[in-house]
Amino acid sequence: MVDNVWEQQQKDNWLRLLRSGDHQAFAEFIDKYKETVFLCCRRLGLREDQVEDVASETFLAAYNGLSRYSGRAELSTWLWSIAYRQGVNYLRKNRGQWQLEAEPDEQIAGSKERGPAATAQGKETEEIVWEAVERLPRLWAMAVILHYREQKSIADIAKIMKAKENTVKTYLFRARARLKEVLAAALGEDIDAEK
Repeated sequence: MVDNVWEQQQKDNWLRLLRSGDHQAFAEFIDKYKETVFLCCRRLGLREDQVEDVASETFLAAYNGLSRYSGRAELSTWLWSIAYRQGVNYLRKNRGQWQLEAEPDEQIAGSKERGPAATAQGKETEEIVWEAVERLPRLWAMAVILHYREQKSIADIAKIMKAKENTVKTYLFRARARLKEVLAAALGEDIDAEK
């Protein structure tokens, strides 16, 4: 209990410094969340040079919007929402293609102690899964990535995507159904989608 109170006080102090315009606190903020912002931009299909531009715009928007941050959502969720909107706006302006990329070094599931054959098979399966996610409709794919990769709640995803929670649930339901069909055909198995 004491640790939770202390952690909350630390967060409140840091947020106060951020809102006051403290450059050191904002540098720490950027350092802490830059990978989150880059990941969001990459998931939208931006190239690396575009990712850097959108990330810069995201942190500028966050800096300007810190006074309006209410604290109802986690800071990372609030920032992901800004990055998502900045990325979507960038793509609209530049008529870019929506393509979601999977990070090759991330594992879908399984034991950490695996032999070379199991690891190779896991990598192959992972590639098939994320290639299937890339072929989903854009909004379904983003919901899948936010929920399963980023561990965001339905409520957080709804805030990020500016959609209703039931809409997000529908995206996830339809995405799981489509993935089940695609993966069953690709892997030659009967796959039950987890709920």
